[in-house]
Amino acid sequence: MTDQTQSNFQTEALIADDIDAYLEAQQHKSMLRFITCGSVDDGKSTLIGRLLYDSKMIFEDQLDALESDSKKVGTQGQEIDFALLVDGLAAEREQGITIDVAYRFFATEKRKFIVADCPGHEQYTRNMVTGASTADLAIILIDARKGVLVQTRRHSFLCKLLGIRNIVLAVNKMDLVDYDQPTFEHIVADYRAFANEIGIEDFTAIPISGLAGDNITTNSEATSWYEGPTLIDHLETVEVSSAVNREKPFRLPVQWVNRPNLDFRGFSGLVSSGTVRPGDELRVLPSGKTSKVKSIVTFEGELEEGFAGQSLTITLEDEVDCSRGDVLATADAPPEVSDQFETSIVWMDDEDLTVGRSYWLKLGTQMVSATVQAPKYEINVNTMEHLAAKTLQLNSIGVAELTTDRPIVFEPYEKNRTLGGFILIDKMTNRTVAAGMLHFSLRRAQNVHWQATDITREAHANLKNQAPRVLWFTGLSGSGKSTIANEVEKRLNLMNRHTFLLDGDNIRHGLNKDLGFTDTDRIENIRRIGEVAKLMADAGLVVLTAFISPFRAERRMVRDMLPEGEFIEVFVDTPLEVAEERDVKGLYKKARAGDLKNFTGIDSPYEEPENAEIRVNTVEMTAEEAAAYIVDQIMPLR
Repeated sequence: MTDQTQSNFQTEALIADDIDAYLEAQQHKSMLRFITCGSVDDGKSTLIGRLLYDSKMIFEDQLDALESDSKKVGTQGQEIDFALLVDGLAAEREQGITIDVAYRFFATEKRKFIVADCPGHEQYTRNMVTGASTADLAIILIDARKGVLVQTRRHSFLCKLLGIRNIVLAVNKMDLVDYDQPTFEHIVADYRAFANEIGIEDFTAIPISGLAGDNITTNSEATSWYEGPTLIDHLETVEVSSAVNREKPFRLPVQWVNRPNLDFRGFSGLVSSGTVRPGDELRVLPSGKTSKVKSIVTFEGELEEGFAGQSLTITLEDEVDCSRGDVLATADAPPEVSDQFETSIVWMDDEDLTVGRSYWLKLGTQMVSATVQAPKYEINVNTMEHLAAKTLQLNSIGVAELTTDRPIVFEPYEKNRTLGGFILIDKMTNRTVAAGMLHFSLRRAQNVHWQATDITREAHANLKNQAPRVLWFTGLSGSGKSTIANEVEKRLNLMNRHTFLLDGDNIRHGLNKDLGFTDTDRIENIRRIGEVAKLMADAGLVVLTAFISPFRAERRMVRDMLPEGEFIEVFVDTPLEVAEERDVKGLYKKARAGDLKNFTGIDSPYEEPENAEIRVNTVEMTAEEAAAYIVDQIMPLR
């Protein structure tokens, strides 16, 4: 019986005799998350199978077999059991399970591990990113017969991009090259040259054979020339991120405010970095208010110290305004606050990035609206070349500027993954479409500050004796939006209401004369109009806008700019065939002839409102009847 098998039996006995002692020992073990990656068929699943087998974290029936007949477990028995385990992993791959990243748990006497088996194919870059986003270490496998390949470069770059600092270069299948030292050294030299190009300063190279077990848990006699650690020795001793993060300034993104009674008000969340003690002075961001820690509370009771990786509730000595999405931070070393950034973005959706469209951005516990500008460039991760790009497609990686609708608390991703890593979510479908890393705040964001004024929007509205509104008329070209909006404004004018009509064609003669009719230009057109409409509403006006505004996401973007209840969507519902029959401007005829590209309803989509506040059917109603109905619906305006 091997030492490892004996150790496993001792563990089983401890579980049976004293489960509390076993759980206590497990609780204090550190956890290392790591990924395996590399080219297709380089032995990732075989290596994971070997790690699972050698740590004896295998199927229960195999453990029972070992217990019942431990004397028969020799080299041949190990090969049989190991083969069964690898076959199980291979079967999962055949079923498509590992395409979405397969996670495995195992443990040794010194540490617990979670390993993510990332698919090697280029088209699954997004899955590689998913697995690497929480990893402390990456094992990059290289087939000793093939050397450094395109996927080796690709995955190494992604690991660097995602902030993985611990890299293990596992030169696998050494048994197939007769454990040749020059072959190993040549591969390491090639990889080092590439690693220096992309900024990987250090890595640990180990010659292994996943199938034969060389240098996995014990040093192999076949590689007597290798004097470094075994793979498992390195995994057991490498410093994990939680330990590194404790040395950084304190950061706690507030997940919720805990107030079970009037005498207790705590701020709960997972500590992303640093340590905290009662009496420490903290700053609440983005407000900037400061207070001292009164107590640190957990389910087990109060603590004298909290640190990175713990879920805590902190109470403060003062009543300060703090809610979900805010960040508690070391007062004299706070993170930054900004609303404009340079970012790296990995696009993960089948539908391309729509430049200028508003997406939800989730960073830590913060959720804001964000728009992405046209990429500065796309990165060819196979060659490291910077390519011109107008958008990002599935699995593309690009550098682009990003703007949020309000300032967020952040740190560069290389300093803090929690406050530097974000995802983008499509507002209409709730799909996660991208993952990204914040690099730095743009200088223009740092130099431009909001100037407070004494006359408020309420004062403007009171002066006009009316409640501001934005009546957003949307519908196909030729539906009658402008005619009806003009009729509504005339009726409101007779009622002494202060109004202004923004018409699509008129705006394109001035403010938006530089925009065309691509999807990107249409989105920017609506964004600008939304900002103008918001300013006019701030002035206390009733604003009427007549634009096709074909996309629900952009209409939603404008709605989110305004206080609740001020945006009133008016759907001028006219069937396409009716609008085409009218064709007052002759645009449908040109579009059908192919002389007018990107025309809504013909070769560009129109997304009908799903829950418009007002709907008028111009087939059943005249413009005057529709206008009268709309005015009746919005009155009184006070």
